[in-house]
Amino acid sequence: MDPCAFVRLTVDQLLLKLPAVPRPSSGAGVHPSTSPCFCTLSLQDHPSSLSRTALLPLASSAGHADPVVLCLDAEAVRRLSSRPAELVVSVHAGRQTGTNCGISAARALGRVRVPVDVARAAAGEAVVARDGWVDVGGKPAGSAASSAGVRAQIHMVVRAEPDPRYVFQFGGEPECGPVVYQVPGGAAGGGQRQPVFTCRFSAGRRAARSRSLTPQSSMTRSTSRRLRSWLSGTLHGEARDGAHHSSRREQRKGWTVTIHDLSGSPVAAASMVTPFVPSPGSGRVSRANPGSWLILQATGAGPSSWKPWARLEAWRERGPVDALGYRLELVFDSGPHECTVPIAESSISTKRGGQFVIDPATFPEAAAGAAWPFAGGFVMGSTVEGEGRASRPTVQVGVQHVTCMGDVAVFVALSAAVDLCMDACKLFSQRLRKELCQDQDE
Repeated sequence: MDPCAFVRLTVDQLLLKLPAVPRPSSGAGVHPSTSPCFCTLSLQDHPSSLSRTALLPLASSAGHADPVVLCLDAEAVRRLSSRPAELVVSVHAGRQTGTNCGISAARALGRVRVPVDVARAAAGEAVVARDGWVDVGGKPAGSAASSAGVRAQIHMVVRAEPDPRYVFQFGGEPECGPVVYQVPGGAAGGGQRQPVFTCRFSAGRRAARSRSLTPQSSMTRSTSRRLRSWLSGTLHGEARDGAHHSSRREQRKGWTVTIHDLSGSPVAAASMVTPFVPSPGSGRVSRANPGSWLILQATGAGPSSWKPWARLEAWRERGPVDALGYRLELVFDSGPHECTVPIAESSISTKRGGQFVIDPATFPEAAAGAAWPFAGGFVMGSTVEGEGRASRPTVQVGVQHVTCMGDVAVFVALSAAVDLCMDACKLFSQRLRKELCQDQDE
């Protein structure tokens, strides 16, 4: 397989050193020495989707900022490799968000431009673009710091590193049984997509009891029992759901996506093991009662041999903006007890969509030093469209996490499950598309 050239831009060790500026006699306005400071980071002439905001602790304090990561995809790398690229860091004092009568509460202190050699990083060389203190230039005319002839300084370590990834695209919506293609890499990036998998979807209860999704004989007996319980829909859900919801139309269950290689053999699957049901008195799936999927991987011992790989939970977040909340855990066989390791938890706007990501840089538990089961950085990412939009997920997988096509298949199955969660968590006052309901009345 030919990976696509991605570049990972990391900005670390952010600190701000402020000059001694007399406080105005009135005491009004934003004063940098007492107000919180932050910075925005973006690439010049690049889409705002890559812009990031980070807290900027003062050098005199004991605080520190988390690393900021910007990912350049293959198209951005090609565009920026042909001309100089600059990272623009804009420094502000005051609150990060909110305006008053159209005027931002934050005051600009200045900005720093850091040249970044994207071409060298894309060619496989780690590049340190900046390491140390630098003056914050571009003071607003008439500011106290400008009139005094002094400048603030910002400390940063800016690294550009190669981050090659395999890229795959669904040829259609996962519930429509599409072909999954690999997007070719290479310098030109203009080759033809190659089919690598087919995707089959079932919305019926029978899917969760299919013979093709039975546990492998080499599993421990306890793991085999747990897997059969999951796939029969009795681990959390059908008895519980029946107690609260007598109507079949008030639950979304039994959905299964199976990923097949080009020979027709199943290599991975995602099976809905906990139905998605509305919480009592509401029309939404709540965080307290999420639906869940089991992601399964074929073991290579035959078409009917599977092992659990991960469990995905999803719900609909409450708040000013509707969002799909999710949590992903790896599942391990540890004898009589289940062992799980959380690897992702976040939310995606139900209106705009977004991206599902497994990456230690974006997961608080990994950043806090918890055990991370993957070697290396970025693991995978998948696009997710908002409600009502046709979705053809694009899946990215870090090359260091792929040893065979079976490794890719579980990420493709996971991507399909995440995409279908947007439908499963749809408000129950809204009807699902016919492809998602075809077997429910059997």
